[in-house]
Amino acid sequence: MRIAVLADIHGNVLALNAVLDDLERRGGADLTVNLGDCVSGPLWPRETMERLQALKLPTVRGNHDRRVAQDPADETMWPSDRYAKERLTSAQRQALLDLPLRLEIAPGVVAFHARPDHDEKYLADAIVDGQLVRAPLDAIRRRLKPLDPACRLVLCGHSHRSELICIPDGPVIFNPGSVGCPAYDDDTPPAHVSEQGSPHARYGIVELGADGRPRRFESIAVDYDHEAAAKQAEQAGRPEWAQALRTGFIKD
Repeated sequence: MRIAVLADIHGNVLALNAVLDDLERRGGADLTVNLGDCVSGPLWPRETMERLQALKLPTVRGNHDRRVAQDPADETMWPSDRYAKERLTSAQRQALLDLPLRLEIAPGVVAFHARPDHDEKYLADAIVDGQLVRAPLDAIRRRLKPLDPACRLVLCGHSHRSELICIPDGPVIFNPGSVGCPAYDDDTPPAHVSEQGSPHARYGIVELGADGRPRRFESIAVDYDHEAAAKQAEQAGRPEWAQALRTGFIKD
């Protein structure tokens, strides 16, 4: 079985289309899963939502999906969430809120956005000197405890960092990186940044063997018209997003 893994699109329909085109050129997949944070960002939230709804992918709810759907559009709302909320229909916002926290997409293969029991806490990351780095193994093990011990493969996003971690006597964790947002700055204490280091759209492919165990992983980076996305962010009054889209870094 061949599974394509998308995560953290963040309203970047140009990056999404590039990823889907690349996947088709590679022969497609038996199943494509979306790990959430679909629309939040100063880009094309409605167009992205329409594209995803037409695809009907198995999708889990990200923290920004929940916030776009549920949080009040006032001065306390994050600007990227407010931008998306104001451009979605009420039915689209409800569809985001109705997404499940996690899905078993194949026997022993579990998909969620951040952690199995929380959509906003990091699974495989720690914050050190304002940067995301890989968390200690014991911490990752604790965070995986809500999962069935029979779980063999975990698909997650949220950090925007591509990761492949084999837990001894546990599951394999695969994070494909972000389709549409290569870097971000989070001022929630402790403040930190995540930087992919290039503007490419990221996604992944996993191949399962006949026994259902993961046998092969691909972490893929696709070029697309990131300059057009950066200009869209600038028009929305978000120069910091434009910087991230152009470079994959928060600052030069």
